[in-house]
Amino acid sequence: MRRLPWHQYFMAQAKLLALRSTCPRLQVGCVITRDKRVVATGYNGSVSGEVHCVDAGCKMENGHCIRAVHAEANALIQCARFGIATEGAELYVTHFPCLHCVKLILQAGIRHIYYETDYRPHPYALELLENSRVGVTRVTVSLREWLAGLEEPGAFPGTGEG
Repeated sequence: MRRLPWHQYFMAQAKLLALRSTCPRLQVGCVITRDKRVVATGYNGSVSGEVHCVDAGCKMENGHCIRAVHAEANALIQCARFGIATEGAELYVTHFPCLHCVKLILQAGIRHIYYETDYRPHPYALELLENSRVGVTRVTVSLREWLAGLEEPGAFPGTGEG
């Protein structure tokens, strides 16, 4: 039996986490790993205890929802809150990180970013990453195909790296 490769396994988890998002503008999920173990997760949504975009609408300012905390930030905050080191960890996120999240990722010492979908990559975010030692790899996984593969033993399509 073929198993889901590590990168697709973690990206699949990020995609499932995105389903918890409470901002309807874009559902994003994030998984932080170390030594092939999940150490933190996050999805985009409101500050704990506050009203959610899905309930009250997005709080828009300059074309951005300021109510939502980004998935990457939520995962990094979870590490800080529970004393989990991020130096040398890997980050899997459903969408290419925004400029602010790229800065957080760099400051946190993340060594590699894996993402599935391009989403308005900021030129300065690209420049920062290019000048850093942080690797960036696009990883795709089709949950539909892999879940269908569970019903057909030995057939697990739908992965790719680029």
